[in-house]
Amino acid sequence: MASTDIERELLAALEAAAPEHGIDVVDVEVVGASKAPVVRVRLDHADESLPTITLDEVTAQSDWVNAVIDERDPFPGSYTLEISSPGLSRPLRRAHDFERFAGEDVSLNTFDREGRRHYTGALKGLVDGRVVVECDGEEFSFGLDDIKSCKIKPRF
Repeated sequence: MASTDIERELLAALEAAAPEHGIDVVDVEVVGASKAPVVRVRLDHADESLPTITLDEVTAQSDWVNAVIDERDPFPGSYTLEISSPGLSRPLRRAHDFERFAGEDVSLNTFDREGRRHYTGALKGLVDGRVVVECDGEEFSFGLDDIKSCKIKPRF
């Protein structure tokens, strides 16, 4: 989930350009020092019936992703761009993601300042617009704005 202004700005710009390339922007993350930030962009096919995007397909998308970020020029100096597939620990951020991956095990963190903030369990999906996770034999419900991060927990 994009949590900074720069991440939100880049995510919006990339999501606007992605449909013409048949791509779904899964997540944007900016990490590292402000003098040398790393921008991580996770991509997948917009067509959910296709298998997960391959490394060659990711590489083919790098030109337009780089152009969109350069157009925004969000950093005073240089930055490192990392583009990848969502991977096994796919981040979930949109209502559709929580519906699509219902039944998967997830690791979810909230913005709560008090009490429990981390939940690991089975994603039940969306109920009345709230994300429901079964954890420790109990169901917990979260608003999308209350979720700091949520990732699929791969099964091996």
